[in-house]
Amino acid sequence: MKENELTLEASPENLGKVLEFVEALPEFAVLRPKDQNQLMICIEEIFVNIVHYAYSGQTGSITVQCGFEEETNQFRLRFIDAGIPFNPLEAKDPDISLPPEDRQIGGLGIFIVRKFMDRIDYQNIDGKNILTLAKNREER
Repeated sequence: MKENELTLEASPENLGKVLEFVEALPEFAVLRPKDQNQLMICIEEIFVNIVHYAYSGQTGSITVQCGFEEETNQFRLRFIDAGIPFNPLEAKDPDISLPPEDRQIGGLGIFIVRKFMDRIDYQNIDGKNILTLAKNREER
């Protein structure tokens, strides 16, 4: 898989740059429009979570790597940060059976990412959070 990479400061102003970076990749075009939209929602959710929680008010960076892997027929997206270790796969799902006003705040974004992605992997290696999302290419 050819990796495309972008590293930038973990700040809200850079979300647009990440979305533009991914959307401009030729590999992104292999996905159906529905899958592209779902991937964009997931990028926003993960990026914003890293910005708000990973560095506890300090500055830090985020590296985004992505590309299409022919062997698995998947578009892969990896977020790497050196912030506070956090495995979103361990986060408890929100109780979506409750009315919105009775739900606890938080957790819905990670829940959506889990529903939209075909695979999610998390590792913490050498003090870095590495979150990999994968979306299968479906026939158009």
